[in-house]
Amino acid sequence: MANRSLGIGLVGTGFMGRAHAIALRTVGSVFPEVAAPRLVHVADVCTERARNAAEALGFEQHGADWRALLSNPGVDAVSICTPNHLHHEMAHAALSAGKHVWCEKPLALDPDEAASLAATARDSGLTHLVGFNYIVNPLLATARTIVQCGEIGEPVGFSGRYFEDYMASPDVDWSWRCDRELAGSGALADLGSHLVHLLETLLGPVESVMAQLTTVIAERIDPATGEPRAVENEDIATTHARTVSGVPATLDISRVASGYKCGLSFDLFGTRGAIRFDQERMNELQVFNTGDRKGRDGFRRILSGPAHPDYAAFNPAPGHGLGYNDLKVIEARNFLRAAQTGEPAWPDFDAGLSVQRVMDAIERSAARGAWVQVPRTTD
Repeated sequence: MANRSLGIGLVGTGFMGRAHAIALRTVGSVFPEVAAPRLVHVADVCTERARNAAEALGFEQHGADWRALLSNPGVDAVSICTPNHLHHEMAHAALSAGKHVWCEKPLALDPDEAASLAATARDSGLTHLVGFNYIVNPLLATARTIVQCGEIGEPVGFSGRYFEDYMASPDVDWSWRCDRELAGSGALADLGSHLVHLLETLLGPVESVMAQLTTVIAERIDPATGEPRAVENEDIATTHARTVSGVPATLDISRVASGYKCGLSFDLFGTRGAIRFDQERMNELQVFNTGDRKGRDGFRRILSGPAHPDYAAFNPAPGHGLGYNDLKVIEARNFLRAAQTGEPAWPDFDAGLSVQRVMDAIERSAARGAWVQVPRTTD
């Protein structure tokens, strides 16, 4: 199977579906070690959107029936970019049909669905990957190495935030993201899943949480009826957490944080230094070392460049920077390489399950007003 071009089926043609398609069209030229995929079939519940996507993005076939996509013998791998409530059914069906699966986050609506998917994926022998794209940033790979190599000593604290303002205005319409049955949690699933995964990547599994959830804007106008409709999930999630290794952490998540566009950021403190990162300045990593000379100490800025993993494939010059879609290209490379070679992909469905369990514990903690343990059983 090594270096065999894979036929791709894409389900969902919104923002994320387009990002996947752009990445899949680009990946072979950026990373020639993987065979460029063939864009075989695109599906969307709206036939016109599917047709437009096929024409604009270069898919051979299109249609409204995602199950027809799964039965297409030319499709080897499926990219799932649909609303959250469809992830479980579609990913399970794709794996059962013998297709490799690249599924956007969150993996499912709840831990039971996620555990079922993770077990099916493990047993299938197929490639499975969850779209936690921020973690493939070359500078976050560098941050992970800094932590693992002990360059800033033993970790003693983590403060993470993911702020966006896409629902800050009360004039923003009600959408599926406000519907518990369609989205699951609100800001927690949409934004917090990335932050939880980032924390667990840097510092290991979360052991316990204490959380508070807040819905700031209780009703929004349903564009289908013109009438107010209840928002059924949270706008803000605030969490204290502790990792299995004993490191305390805070996670602040909001979809109503005025002024923030992609405010995924963190400070990680160690016994001999610290690192900090802000996705809105995604080509910079700030590093502090306590051993610096007094009067010369302080955070120093590291700019992304060809010395960092994967950057050189895009650009031979340091400081010129990568963008969001470049991260999706790296993610597509990781998925295709694993599917073509049989090596494990990461972050896989087990990583998605771990994040799902943390988010569920956060919701249970908020409901009880107490610390809650995160279950760590193997399914």
